[in-house]
Amino acid sequence: MVKRRVLLVGLDGFELSLAERYIAEGALPALAAMGARSARFRLDHGDAKRSGLAWEHVSTGLSPADAGRHAAVTFDPASYAVWQDGTSLAPFPAGLPARTVVFDPPYFDLARAPDTRGIVGWGAHDPGIASAAVPKELGSEFRDRFGTYLAQDWIYGLTWPCAQKSAVMADRLVRAVEMRADAAGWLLGERLPDWDLGIVVVSELHSGIEAFWHGIDPMHPLHRLPSAGPAADGVQRLYQAVDRLIGGLAERFDDATIVVFAAHGMGPNGADLPSMLLLPELLYRHATGRRLFRAPDSWTGAADGLPMLAANESWGEAVGAALGQWPALTALRRRLARRLGARSNGTDAANHRVSLDWMPAAAYRRHWPAMPAFALPSFYDGRVRINLAGRERNGRVPSEQYAAACDEIEELIRACRDTRTGKPVAGRIERAGGDPRRLGPTEADLVVDWDEAPVGFEHPALGRIGPAPYRRTGGHSGPYGFAYLAGDDIAAGDCGICNTFDIVPTIIDLLQLPRPARLSGTSRAAALARAPHSPARERAGERAWPSR
Repeated sequence: MVKRRVLLVGLDGFELSLAERYIAEGALPALAAMGARSARFRLDHGDAKRSGLAWEHVSTGLSPADAGRHAAVTFDPASYAVWQDGTSLAPFPAGLPARTVVFDPPYFDLARAPDTRGIVGWGAHDPGIASAAVPKELGSEFRDRFGTYLAQDWIYGLTWPCAQKSAVMADRLVRAVEMRADAAGWLLGERLPDWDLGIVVVSELHSGIEAFWHGIDPMHPLHRLPSAGPAADGVQRLYQAVDRLIGGLAERFDDATIVVFAAHGMGPNGADLPSMLLLPELLYRHATGRRLFRAPDSWTGAADGLPMLAANESWGEAVGAALGQWPALTALRRRLARRLGARSNGTDAANHRVSLDWMPAAAYRRHWPAMPAFALPSFYDGRVRINLAGRERNGRVPSEQYAAACDEIEELIRACRDTRTGKPVAGRIERAGGDPRRLGPTEADLVVDWDEAPVGFEHPALGRIGPAPYRRTGGHSGPYGFAYLAGDDIAAGDCGICNTFDIVPTIIDLLQLPRPARLSGTSRAAALARAPHSPARERAGERAWPSR
């Protein structure tokens, strides 16, 4: 039997350093107060962060290795098809004897947790699952009371070219947080109040940070734009709205142990251009000696080597035109991709399969069978697949030449320099371990960690690739997430760093329930009562928030 219920509040796209700044300015009173009474951890997501599946890790309690899923992008070596999959895994509450109610956790498949009630796919940034409600009538009740998600058109907003759009997006996201707070309070406090484990996820920070990072980072190349002001203001207002949401839930459900956390941090986006466009073109030129991507004169001659977009210009259509695609066709592909995702019912990964035709890397797919190596579509780090004989249908590289092929591609990438700064574009390049013939459909032979944020490549033999305009200005590059755990039997204090995968086992122990056999991470519950706490030091000015 559960002795004390737990409310888990997940903050999608939360960045620790920004919270530190706003807390120091007195702008986040609820988080500051909660920090003072919480056991506090910094969370290290490690290399699992690059998978882009942080919320699948939380919803299922499984790491990429334990889940057998290393990226949201799936590649079929028999057909060279590539797509983005939703989740096909059971949520961790499915194995718990606890009454669970959820509100909008991404990658949480209600169909695989039949005893869990709530709403998913309402306004999540990357839902990983189609909209669903349990019990079924809850869906219509919720829509009648709260309507559709207020910021739907801004979840993937690109507004840095336009100050007015940045202000509008910020207003809409702040209002969406306020609506989310009301909806969470109603769902957990009125409609389904008999819960042992409540899970609420806030996604608006994710959308805001990705669009607005240039506003709060004075070192970002786009910080000088007129949109930086409303972007910076929007980020702070978002954090304050989230602070009010947390304070309201903590006050209303003061009988519960409260866990507030973010799986990892955020920072500048250095992956979109090199992973989605520049690396695919580099490998294409290397394999064929031809060019598919041709940057227009307005980009190659841009001031400071930094191409711009017009206020109402679409990044996808602009890049598509540079790839020789008609803008109307590019727009049609984007609409079809969104429609395909919207029609899915979320019962398994195949039913939430989303097209990646909108991504520039997919424009090279028809050439992959004839190339020795190619770049898979990727939302984060660069991902290179060797066209291996015996593994890919039209494999070009014999097994005995695999290591040499990897060496060649790594040397090719490391020879490139950023067209704007002249610095090398690549940081760490990691190779897959084990037998390459057994590489899974979500794995790559080489994974490239980009250094800073290159807008174009300069290769000594293949020439200049790009530059191209930025897409998102913010991304998943922050070093740490965080966790606050506050309850009557939890001592306050800084508990150091732990693995992000430790959060789910800790929650289960806080509920005093047996842990499912298949679960990643280690519980930290036993250490919470021994957390160091010095009221004298905190009165002397020690920060309640863990330092970086």
